[in-house]
Amino acid sequence: MTTAIEQSMNNEILLDEPLAPKRTRRQEFWSLLRKNRLAIWGLVTFIIFFFVALTGLFLTAGTNPIMDPSMVRLQEKLRPPMARPNMDTLKSVEIPALGIYLFGTDDLGRDVFARMLQGAWVSLTVGFVAVGISVLIGIFMGGIAGYFGERQFRIDHLIVAGLLIIGIGLVIANIYVWGNITFLAGLLWLFDLIVRRKRSNTRRGPTGAGLLQKNALSVDTLIMRFVDIMLCFPSFILILTVIAILPASIYNIMIVIGLTSWMGATRFVRAEFLSLREQDFVTAARALGVGNFRIIFRHMMPNAIAPVLVSATIGIATAILTEAGLSFLGFGVPPPHATWGNILSDGKGFIFDAPWLTFVPGFAILIVVLSFNLFGEGLRDALNPKLREGR
Repeated sequence: MTTAIEQSMNNEILLDEPLAPKRTRRQEFWSLLRKNRLAIWGLVTFIIFFFVALTGLFLTAGTNPIMDPSMVRLQEKLRPPMARPNMDTLKSVEIPALGIYLFGTDDLGRDVFARMLQGAWVSLTVGFVAVGISVLIGIFMGGIAGYFGERQFRIDHLIVAGLLIIGIGLVIANIYVWGNITFLAGLLWLFDLIVRRKRSNTRRGPTGAGLLQKNALSVDTLIMRFVDIMLCFPSFILILTVIAILPASIYNIMIVIGLTSWMGATRFVRAEFLSLREQDFVTAARALGVGNFRIIFRHMMPNAIAPVLVSATIGIATAILTEAGLSFLGFGVPPPHATWGNILSDGKGFIFDAPWLTFVPGFAILIVVLSFNLFGEGLRDALNPKLREGR
């Protein structure tokens, strides 16, 4: 009898114990990611690319770099990969740091390996800064559309915003008189709206203003229709147009790519916010009197950031490919900076005489972009196991 009672108690204890070892969210994420070998390969390639870009920055930057990517050696032009320099015709400062042309030389005798190192840092910088700009804009716009989407804009609000935008546009177009008048009219109307809002309890609006004070459209409708308009424009053509107007600069390229690629992040954040704002924890936070911005950034944003990370990872590859395309067409980073795109552009005229000028940067772009895409796909599967199980 005693043995049966003890066995029953032991069974109850075993039932109370967890059936599987408890793992943290980070451990679960890493366990899912490790199962995707292509994603791990993409992550390893990205880490190698990151350290190569940092190394290239230290070796090629400064007034007296260790490896000078702009050093011209006309007597050594179009040397093949692994070729040794001719010591009899070179000065001591012209001898490559490795004592060998690892990737050969171009039509001006410049070391292609040194130029590839410099181009790696340019590609890394453009990719991360451009995606950082697009993600920040996307989180801001998507958060507003998803959380405050039901709030309404009145007709007079839209007119004021239109006057301010038109005024700024006219000033940029050097039409200063009409631009200043329009902008000043918008500012005065905005000031009047603010004053009337503060006195709304004791003073009515002017007669005939009822039509202007009617609701026109919601915040969500305005933002998402603007997103739809931006998506109608071919991104690369839009970037080419803006780059052609602005002076050539690596900073302008990063800003333009970032300002034309935020729409995807906006749609992801908006979709997550629409589902999260009805959850119990958001309702509880509102009941406790927590402010809107604290609810957005402290409670909702951490739960909505997963699809944005996936979009940002793949967006880095897109930004690198866009910068390479711009540099190939001559609209990218200006000389003397080397980028993979302008190395590829310089080699297109020697594709039969010096094919390494095309293959080296081409394969580098292919491998880096492919690694980011594979890692982004693996990241998506790890952050959302339902997609992985549905395949």
